[in-house]
Amino acid sequence: MKKIFLYIAFLFPLAAFAQNEQLAQNYFERGEFEKAALIYQDLEKAQPRNVYYTQKLAETYQQLKQYDKATKLLTDKIAQGSQPILFVELGYNYQLQKDQANADKYYSQAINAVAENPNYVFNIAQAFEKKVLVQQALSAYEAAQKVNPAMNFDYQMALLQGQLGKIDLMIEKLLDFSYTNQQNVVIVQNQLSRFMNEEQTSDNFNSLLRKALLLRTQKTQDIFWNEFLSWYFVQQKEYGKAFIQEKAIFRRSPELFGNIVNLGKLAAEENEDDTAKEIFTFVNENTQEPDVLMNAEYYILDIDIKHAKEADLPLIKQRIDTAMTRFGITPYSLDLQLLKADFEAFQLKQSQVAVATLNKALALQLNKFQQAKVKMKLADVLLMDEKFNQAIIYYAQVEEDLKNDAIGNEAIFRVARASYFKGDFTWAQKQLKVLKSSASQLIANDALELFLLVTDNTVEDSTQTALKKFARADFKLYQNKKQEALDEFKQIIATDKTESIQDVTLYRIGHIYEALGQYDLALQNYQIIIDKYKEGIYVDEALFFSAEIYNKKLQQPEKAKPLYEKMLFEHEDSIYFIEARKQFRILRGDATNS
Repeated sequence: MKKIFLYIAFLFPLAAFAQNEQLAQNYFERGEFEKAALIYQDLEKAQPRNVYYTQKLAETYQQLKQYDKATKLLTDKIAQGSQPILFVELGYNYQLQKDQANADKYYSQAINAVAENPNYVFNIAQAFEKKVLVQQALSAYEAAQKVNPAMNFDYQMALLQGQLGKIDLMIEKLLDFSYTNQQNVVIVQNQLSRFMNEEQTSDNFNSLLRKALLLRTQKTQDIFWNEFLSWYFVQQKEYGKAFIQEKAIFRRSPELFGNIVNLGKLAAEENEDDTAKEIFTFVNENTQEPDVLMNAEYYILDIDIKHAKEADLPLIKQRIDTAMTRFGITPYSLDLQLLKADFEAFQLKQSQVAVATLNKALALQLNKFQQAKVKMKLADVLLMDEKFNQAIIYYAQVEEDLKNDAIGNEAIFRVARASYFKGDFTWAQKQLKVLKSSASQLIANDALELFLLVTDNTVEDSTQTALKKFARADFKLYQNKKQEALDEFKQIIATDKTESIQDVTLYRIGHIYEALGQYDLALQNYQIIIDKYKEGIYVDEALFFSAEIYNKKLQQPEKAKPLYEKMLFEHEDSIYFIEARKQFRILRGDATNS
């Protein structure tokens, strides 16, 4: 029992100290410095060796401009042999009084203390950093490393060099740190990413980083720098250049082959089709792993289907059939089966064959996510076949099975889109309202665009006549009946003068012409949007896609450059902004050598 009482007696003062400390901090944060000072005085008196209380009391005095009290407190503590971190506090106290000579004297004493005992560097350098005394913090780290070279402060010193505007030194220190501490390379890359994406400084920074990495790659045979350079090119979305580095890595370390596969997937997701196809062709030629071969074949087929002409379809069908024979109908080849069904329905217009392919897939032992993917594709095919209600039932099943999941949200969007195609705009709007705040930015953007289309064309035209025509044409486009869709969109422009439907119709027409390779006609329609609908929501798309046509299809970069530039100055919130900035910098002649 006596021990329990002693234990309780010991706890009560600790609890009281904690409460008083919190109260003092609350007063300090609220600017009630007199009240904070009284409590910190009591805490400091009770625990005179607690440097934290000394620092807080001195800081409170400084807020009250009671510099003499702060000076006496700190000099007394230093005289008693307290920790040298207080040299920083005393120097700063003089700096606040515009006495830089004395401030520098005590800062030097703090740094000298580090030189005598490098273990002091952690507290002293952090004290300097807290007061934004960057050069002094840097000197403290340098003093410690000079005495004890085993201490590594490259990371801390790099960030300080960055604050001083010495970007080249910051990059060198970060790269040095990443090499000697390879377990922390992700931390370094995250820090570099911040500067790479900083609008005001990114051009110069990216150029310096690229040069530093290229130099290290050329000077040493260590694949660490090839990997780092590959990472850099991926951040810049220069997947072809990243592939060059990954091939160099593979030649020396074949076990890292998976990085090439992942790069191919990333390029495909970013619609860098030529690069993705080149990567997966390389994958096919350099592996015997069935799963890897199947994935590579899937991506190559997907890319070829995307760019196929009518005459290419029979050969693609033959390739798909060969792949299915080779890899079999199993849960592992599900993506290939879905690709086959999509090709049968939307390219060959054989919807019943596609349904049969999907029903075979549903008969396999699939998990709920795989089942959802099959049902979504089945609904897509039924929708293409104008079986609206059956399609909506399948979408609804997926949404019910995977509530609050990305696939579930996608299913809700497709219900809304099917309702829109059907002409049931009221139900479509109800579904779209749910999705505007979706966690998936892509779904949210699609939902918002369709919601605004329906809403804008209901306000101006209560009969929704133009919207009904537009939805029918949009449905033709969904069915991959491009020419029929084009004819109907052109009919809307010719006969319907509903203002709110004009710019989006021109946008659709431009997109179809672009898909058909009729770039002059695509540019004509985009230009009408740029000239007549400057305040509309499709002008950034018209600018961007016009620039892309000039730059990548017609090889007329001199016409693309001003369009990209206009995007940068007038449409910073566009989803195409980052890509437009990248292309503009390339055309401007920023460093791009690999």
